Amino acid sequence: MSLPIYDLEERMIAFALQVIHVAEQLPGTKAGNHLAGQMIRSGTSSALNYGEAQAAESKADFIHKLRVVLKELRETYIALRISIRLDVPDPKHTLKDAVTECNELIAIFVASIRTARGRERTDRAQ
Repeated sequence: MSLPIYDLEERMIAFALQVIHVAEQLPGTKAGNHLAGQMIRSGTSSALNYGEAQAAESKADFIHKLRVVLKELRETYIALRISIRLDVPDPKHTLKDAVTECNELIAIFVASIRTARGRERTDRAQ
């Protein structure tokens, strides 16, 4: 296991790569291919959308983009949990590590959205 990444953008990129590695381990069955494709789309999309959020044009746009990141992370989390239940061999424990990281990222974005919405309300009240 590597050292924690404190730069959120770098952490999102590392998570996207982690998801890609997990997806590559899934079996080449119809179900495995479907899950792998979905996992790669949502897992990488969360990082890409975080980049979009950093270039938001307003606070409302920023919040909207963070909510998209959260949606994609939740989708990835479910795909990862389904993969665990498929009982795929996971010799490097990358699948469980990805589930843990995804859950932590979800918590970060839930808190970030809550904070941003609070600031937006405060700004409107002034």
